[in-house]
Amino acid sequence: MAQAWKCSGLRWAADGPVLTWDGGRRSALTWGKQVAFGVAEGGVRTCVGARGHACPVRAAVPGRSTGARCEECARLDRAHSVAADTIADDPRPYRVYLAWFGPGMVKAGITAEERGAARLLEQGAVCFSWLGTGPLMTARRTEEFLRAALGVPDRIPYGEKRAVRSALPASEAERAAEIAELHARAVAHGGRPESLAPAPFQPVDHVRVFGLGDVPDAVGEVSELVAGGAVSGRLVAAAGPDLHLETGAGVVVLDSRLMTGWELVPTGGDTGSGEVTVPVREFKKTMTVQDGLF
Repeated sequence: MAQAWKCSGLRWAADGPVLTWDGGRRSALTWGKQVAFGVAEGGVRTCVGARGHACPVRAAVPGRSTGARCEECARLDRAHSVAADTIADDPRPYRVYLAWFGPGMVKAGITAEERGAARLLEQGAVCFSWLGTGPLMTARRTEEFLRAALGVPDRIPYGEKRAVRSALPASEAERAAEIAELHARAVAHGGRPESLAPAPFQPVDHVRVFGLGDVPDAVGEVSELVAGGAVSGRLVAAAGPDLHLETGAGVVVLDSRLMTGWELVPTGGDTGSGEVTVPVREFKKTMTVQDGLF
């Protein structure tokens, strides 16, 4: 019997996306690489725990959950995150950013300066620009100011980001236009905290980093993994946690967060066009697994 592995998520390294596994194993992902795995027969998806600690009851979690945590572990993980506003004494400098994910889709956010652009890659930001740097509480107040003054949210669902990737403008200038306008409005408004060191508008474009330039439109997305199911496809792009896999039925998007909590086994998917035998949702209508299609 093949050894089972547990995926601990997708990370963005300096040279691209990397799948990480419990125990420290890492699988670098490059364009054209065949991604192939099966879900152990009779397996149950279990909670991944919180803050580096295992779930004390190994609770079962739904296949569609992207967090893969039970209610108690999710509460514990959220309570210790910067986004929860429960940490006020972090001495590290923080950066405020404006991120663009597609036409009409801009958000404001903050990230620790030491993390560089990692947070933007993790979120699947197609284009972004820094707005300024300051202490944590200053960065939070600036984020709130941007939400109120510019009408931009601090969160955009991943499903909405996926839906617009096939309609991205062709040029970097077009992709940066919306955040250029918002950056200028934020600077002109003058209502930002004085302790925020301003940053000039310098857009960073991730289309090439994500491999989205010449990728065919995706036909659907994996809605969940199931015991005994399998995924196989050639990696043609990746953005945030999403893997765009070329299969026999077209490009299918797999949110790698759906892989966590399952015991996964290697399959003989090194060659061929690939197939997906888990539920897939088409982007125009809902579907279930169909023989001969996915």
